[in-house]
Amino acid sequence: MIKITEASIDDIAKIQEIAHITWPITYGEILTAEQLEYMLDMIYSDEALSKQIQNKEQLFYMISDADSIIGFIGIEHHYKNEAITKIHKIYLLPETQGKGFGKIVFEEIAKMALENNSNELLLNVNRFNTALNFYKKLGFEIKETVDIEIGNGYLMEDYVMWKKI
Repeated sequence: MIKITEASIDDIAKIQEIAHITWPITYGEILTAEQLEYMLDMIYSDEALSKQIQNKEQLFYMISDADSIIGFIGIEHHYKNEAITKIHKIYLLPETQGKGFGKIVFEEIAKMALENNSNELLLNVNRFNTALNFYKKLGFEIKETVDIEIGNGYLMEDYVMWKKI
């Protein structure tokens, strides 16, 4: 059984650790090593995470199984002042994948979204990320294709996916 608990500033090191384990596996064949490092530094620096957690720009949650922390999520209710919960981040350690945890986490996110008056889930996924198939199995559909400039000449080449809840 998994447990999802709200993250605090004290969880930043664990979030960073999980990001540094999962990102090279998730994006290693999609992004250059330089872009991967640039994005990890930009998104998961102490400063960036502290600001997001303290200002509640994203609500971070730690995902645990019986033994340890196995992942984290970052979500935003009322995205763009609409009845949408945006899933900004969802990462589970590689050894936990394929065991049904991801599906359970999405069910919990949907419950949180409904409790916060959202009727839709939204997420971005790299167009070449194998998680795309997982999201489709969960009922997400591609809403649009976007290229997002993130600085240093890098792009995030994403699909925006959505699902009614």
